[in-house]
Amino acid sequence: MSAPAPPSKEVKAPTVAHTNGNNAPGWEIPEEGTAKRRHPHIGIGSSATRWAITDRFDRMLPPHRRYFGRSRRTLLIAAAIVFLCLLALIIGLAVGLTKKKDRFLPLPGGAQTFSGDLTYYNPALGACGIASTDNDAVVAVSHYTFDAVQQGTDPNSNPLCGRKIRANRVNAGKQVSIDVTVVDRCTGCEPRDIDVSPAMFRKMADPDLGRVPVTWAWL
Repeated sequence: MSAPAPPSKEVKAPTVAHTNGNNAPGWEIPEEGTAKRRHPHIGIGSSATRWAITDRFDRMLPPHRRYFGRSRRTLLIAAAIVFLCLLALIIGLAVGLTKKKDRFLPLPGGAQTFSGDLTYYNPALGACGIASTDNDAVVAVSHYTFDAVQQGTDPNSNPLCGRKIRANRVNAGKQVSIDVTVVDRCTGCEPRDIDVSPAMFRKMADPDLGRVPVTWAWL
């Protein structure tokens, strides 16, 4: 006679540990886009870019080191102050030189007498649009002076065109003077030099000299 069989036990279905079903209890549907991998956007103002710049700067100037006995922060502040001082100095010099140049230009507007060199040239059609000869009482003023008062692009309309100048000097022990009219622009003249026709130069000095000192004023 065989032994009795052990009583059978009811086998339960295994518990579901995970499911992708949308209707599974306790499962929340992820928001749109959250299941996608986020790629960091590296732009000019991104944190990654700022980190890279900061990292490179720290490699060049480590923050824990001392520079001339000072911290990195103090060094950077001092460098910024020096840079600003140099920038202000450069700007100040540029403005000062411009004003100084304008101040020493022999421009009309007073009873000032200027000293410079007197030379001569062969006049033709000048910057003022006036044709002249070697015997005319004409003068070319420095391009510095001529250009300082130029209005527009047409040199014929320059305010100095037609203005008169009286030049004086001592020639052979005698005081001589000439009155000449501005008709041209001298590119080789310094601000206070004047360039006259050959006939006018002969009245003031020996043409063989080529260049002599002179004083002059606007009329």
